[in-house]
Amino acid sequence: MFKNKLFISTLFIISTLAVTGCSITFKSSDEGFNDLGVYKTVSNGDVWSQHVLIPTITGKPKTMGGISVNSLEMDPSDNNAIYLGSKENGLFYTYDGAKNWHIASNLGQVTVNAIAVDNESKCIIYAAIANKVYKSTDCSRTWLQAYYDDNKSVTINAMAIDHYNSANVYIGTSRGEIIKSLDRGVSWQTLYRFKNSVKKIIISPHDSRIIFVATKQKGVFRSNDGGNSWVDLNENLKDFKSSKSFNDLITSSAQPNLILLATSYGLLKSEDNGDSWSKIELITPEKGATINAIAMSPKDALEIYYVTNTTFYRSLDGGENWIIKKLPTSGAGWKLLVDPEDTSIMYMGVKKYKK
Repeated sequence: MFKNKLFISTLFIISTLAVTGCSITFKSSDEGFNDLGVYKTVSNGDVWSQHVLIPTITGKPKTMGGISVNSLEMDPSDNNAIYLGSKENGLFYTYDGAKNWHIASNLGQVTVNAIAVDNESKCIIYAAIANKVYKSTDCSRTWLQAYYDDNKSVTINAMAIDHYNSANVYIGTSRGEIIKSLDRGVSWQTLYRFKNSVKKIIISPHDSRIIFVATKQKGVFRSNDGGNSWVDLNENLKDFKSSKSFNDLITSSAQPNLILLATSYGLLKSEDNGDSWSKIELITPEKGATINAIAMSPKDALEIYYVTNTTFYRSLDGGENWIIKKLPTSGAGWKLLVDPEDTSIMYMGVKKYKK
């Protein structure tokens, strides 16, 4: 363990010096904004502070406060290691709980749609960029292409890694396929075609054979056998208008079989892996709630969080009552992560939002 940490720290120092020894410039799609990037709370969302510093070799830090967050992922084996996929400005990472951020320089100024980190080896990272998947085996120092779709109009929107066997990697495409690798991205096979853009892949934390796929406009599907066959869950959602229009989907680590689904209808809950659903009452009318991201405490399934373009919501009783906080940014709350060790700590990824 000590040798592994020493190796990672050495790579971290080397890559930091290599990146920050030269000028750091970003694309100007979010020019004029300096309150974007990542926000952190240590009080369950009562108070948020912006965490966007990039150290440099000159000692004068840069900032990614003008960067729109597109994806945000925590290393499953290290709660202080977080990866940020930006819009048009590449991949960023932190190993100290967002105190300092660093740039994965070899990927360039690209839009990163999804990120996945190997739970057995924290130096193995996957990044989905346009129609390709890139893989690093040395903690973001170098990247090699692991997957390429010959249709350049196709994008890879979602990724997930099997926590029981991390050689199993899943990706979802805008064309509707779920594609699987059994050997950490060396070779691939198409499991299923959903005929609609795949937006998210979730693997149950209690049984990695159970996989959920959310599509953009065709609803949610479940596999009970690692992706070999699929169950259409939309019949069970038919009582909820616009429930096929997807916003976010999460599973509970604290309570088996519990999943939350955010759609254009609002916030829905299932306690049997999608076989039946009930709505969670929100403060705003269902049609007025544009939920961008949802999260649950890994230790208590009654603690539910969600964020909209302007507001952060927290419930401590499964959605019966809500605590409301205005976002401390002109941007939209876009991604939420809860620290599995200290659940009072949360991270929020923010993107540019035109009111």
